[in-house]
Amino acid sequence: MNSVISGAVIWQAAAHLLAYPDERFWRRLPLIREAAEPHFRTFLSVASELGPGELAAHYVETFDLHRRCCLYLTYYTDGDTRRRGRSLAELKQRYRTAGWELMDDELPDFLPVMLEFAAHDSSGAALLKEHRPGLELLLTALTDRDSPYAYVIGTVCASLPPITAAERLQATRLAQGGPPAETVGRYL
Repeated sequence: MNSVISGAVIWQAAAHLLAYPDERFWRRLPLIREAAEPHFRTFLSVASELGPGELAAHYVETFDLHRRCCLYLTYYTDGDTRRRGRSLAELKQRYRTAGWELMDDELPDFLPVMLEFAAHDSSGAALLKEHRPGLELLLTALTDRDSPYAYVIGTVCASLPPITAAERLQATRLAQGGPPAETVGRYL
């Protein structure tokens, strides 16, 4: 299988595996196993062991309660600042240019959305690469928490070109300092 097809399969499967594990998640799991099990074997095994209730609780505990495990990738570079709004608008425009329209309730920087886009559009790999420092920070946070989702993010990172020294440095800086904070209107 060539790397473009392999990347598309990995990104499509990862988009599904990183979504909230509701009934739809469990219904699609056999298809994911069939298409991408070699890439996600460990995660799929752990997910099956945990079952619907425990995996859902772990998902909420991990992604909703820990800032370093954020699935909204512009958060890593922009924090909760006005700059993030501009980044979100730019992502939406990028999707529109490629012929994609988001659902009303989807944010364009939600990793499953970005992975879905990468699986179906040739510019998607570059988009993921642009967010490599955030992906690396997310991978580190999930690994530190011993989360099975680290296997999914690790596979996504492995599907991309090797991380550069500059991207590694940026990820390290983000890990040390956290995302930017808005200072306008605050007393210093």
